[in-house]
Amino acid sequence: MDQVSLVIILLAALLIPLIMAKFKINSLPTAVMEIIVGIVIGPSVFNFVNTSDLISQLSTIGVIVLLFLSGLEIDFSLFKKRRTALTPLEQKNAVNTPKYSPVRLSVYAYSTIIVLSLLLAAAFKVSGLFSDFWLAAILFGTISLGIVIAALKEQELLSKAFGQTILLISVFGELVPMMGLTLYASVYGSNSQSLWLLLLILAVAALLLLRFKPFFRFYQNINKSTTQLDIRLAFFLIVTMVTVAESVGAENILGAFVAGIVLKLLNPSETTRERLDAIGYGFFIPIFFITTGVDLNLRTLLTSGKTLLLIPLFFLAYMVAKIGGYWVLKLRFKQANALAGTALTATTMTMVLAVLRVAKSMKTITSDQSGAFLLAALLTCVISPLIFNKFYSAEKEDLVKTAVHFIGANLSTVPVAQQLRKGWYDVSMYTNHPENYQTYHAQVPVTLMENFTAQDLQDHGVFDTDILVLGHIDAERNYELAKAAKAYGVRRIIVRFEDRNVPNEHEDELRELGVEVYNTPEANITLLRALIESPSTLLLLNDTENSIYEVRVLNHLYTDVQIKNLQFAQDITISQVIRNRKLIAPNGNTTIMYGDRLIFTGNKQTAAQIRQALATAN
Repeated sequence: MDQVSLVIILLAALLIPLIMAKFKINSLPTAVMEIIVGIVIGPSVFNFVNTSDLISQLSTIGVIVLLFLSGLEIDFSLFKKRRTALTPLEQKNAVNTPKYSPVRLSVYAYSTIIVLSLLLAAAFKVSGLFSDFWLAAILFGTISLGIVIAALKEQELLSKAFGQTILLISVFGELVPMMGLTLYASVYGSNSQSLWLLLLILAVAALLLLRFKPFFRFYQNINKSTTQLDIRLAFFLIVTMVTVAESVGAENILGAFVAGIVLKLLNPSETTRERLDAIGYGFFIPIFFITTGVDLNLRTLLTSGKTLLLIPLFFLAYMVAKIGGYWVLKLRFKQANALAGTALTATTMTMVLAVLRVAKSMKTITSDQSGAFLLAALLTCVISPLIFNKFYSAEKEDLVKTAVHFIGANLSTVPVAQQLRKGWYDVSMYTNHPENYQTYHAQVPVTLMENFTAQDLQDHGVFDTDILVLGHIDAERNYELAKAAKAYGVRRIIVRFEDRNVPNEHEDELRELGVEVYNTPEANITLLRALIESPSTLLLLNDTENSIYEVRVLNHLYTDVQIKNLQFAQDITISQVIRNRKLIAPNGNTTIMYGDRLIFTGNKQTAAQIRQALATAN
């Protein structure tokens, strides 16, 4: 019978994402749907499944892996002190931007959550509705990091200030309750030991971090598909930290969470992350969520009048505890987005499940109370993402076009500038030739300057740009200006360099500085060769509707996806995939990986939007 129940759970885990995709159920997180299905197949409705020792053990592994992956989700680079020396362009764009960084806003916002959680917990204790003050405060302060990340990814917000702020608030919403739960279990747990022993967990974590720091620097040289050293290391960290945590009287989920943080600090590759996600979300974690639903017997829960009262009250407490963040977010973001972000941070599930699991093992909470907390958390996962998607819209700071400044107005640069102006670029052009100014100023924005010295360009704001194109025919001048622009802080510089009278070491020097160098004669040679080898190339070059694009894939929405399954597969043709500096001839079954460079052709209107979507860091 145990095996039959497990088969039913695994079948449900297989069918849930398929059904959600079939009926386009995007508003509910998969975890919430798995719990709901668990309720349906459990004693609450059909009673197809009953938990057994085997299923309980797999469920326990599931929550351990879930907390491990939650620790792995934390992006500690967001906490790093930002450089104070901004480039002049950044200073210029920051003039009208409120002086509130994502870190500062997140600290303020989560501070309000702590205060409100304590006040709400006190209110429940005074009213007699729930007497465990500290447990209630921990539960009300939780935020589901996984669900928040999924929602932000769908809107492509993780690389934007708003997304980073909400992400950091959610990180606090897992870190702080986890620490609070550890202290709670240490003080009130029957098996707890001295609090100072908890420091051993941090000591072991630090030792593991130092010991395996060089690991990812060389393991690829000896890694094979039959060894999977990075995955073996991950499970070694999990088991070690869980064992240490239980040995000092802490909860195993704390050890798993710390193990995830350790692996994150070891800076694993994206491929390692993907394989761990596949193991966790492909097997163990769905069993945990579905089993959680199975263990919720609604027939018993909903017969209790007090439980029926607690469900909406707990739901309101989850929401009200986060409401202070609204006024904090308004300091930088518009009102509708402040509301959307506040609603999203009210989403809670992962840590609630972990906290309730610990509280039930400590017998500090009844099954009815646990069920009320869980059902209220389910409601937040249904309602909060709906509010977020309803009210969020792009901030003005996210709609700023990429600035491109051309030095030199000629037949090579003007047509390019004309095409770029139709897309996501703000183009300006500068020349020191009056005749060129007279010829081209009616076609593109051209500024006539007397001199092209580095100081003159700096004074006129020419170096205040995202991309600087030095298209002047004078290679020596381009060389000097490129170095000056690099020293000034221009992020990306493209230089025309084709005068063979200038020593080649100048070209090599520019490349070493990170400057992109192009050569018109060499480009012509490459083009002629392509025409000879591929006659259809001429059709593409003469096509006014289509163009060639190159983009680096930074958006996780489009990674680990076969080309034929891309949502815009019919709109573009991918001719080359560049991965680890190697060319791959793609076909429909080729899987796009994070960091791949795609060379593709497509309609100039739609392809530019597709390129923007693929390149958006997420």
